Amino acid sequence: MYEVYYRELYLYVYSICGNKNMTEDVLQETFLKALLALKDSHTNMRAWLYLTARNFCYNLLTREKRLVYGEETGRADEGAEDLLEQILKKEQSRRLQSALDRLSKPQREVLMLQYFGGFRQREIAAMMQLTPANVRVLAHRAKKELKSILEVREDDL
Repeated sequence: MYEVYYRELYLYVYSICGNKNMTEDVLQETFLKALLALKDSHTNMRAWLYLTARNFCYNLLTREKRLVYGEETGRADEGAEDLLEQILKKEQSRRLQSALDRLSKPQREVLMLQYFGGFRQREIAAMMQLTPANVRVLAHRAKKELKSILEVREDDL
């Protein structure tokens, strides 16, 4: 279970908390809870892991009452073109993360689960305790707002 879901859960939790150490702590707690409480016959183990990791992350952030966003630096020994490409990708990622941060928490979470988690709207609705129609509306509004945020920032450059 760990080998199958670790990487995608890591990306999801990191997108919420933005801190490598906090992400690793949340995942450790998630997999420990799964080991102790989850039966092998559970119908949707992946959704359960996402929901549990999300809850651990938000509980931890609430306890600390702060969000921490971290960036890791690239290696300096790569070629100039690779370095330029890496800088451009990092800048695009930073702009996207910044734009996502400006969305409401439910909108951001729906997009993260849908595009980075690969969940269907029905599954997201069950995890977030919303109706599928509400998830559809949140996703539509979030994409529209994200597009306008990124276009405004593009015009500023």
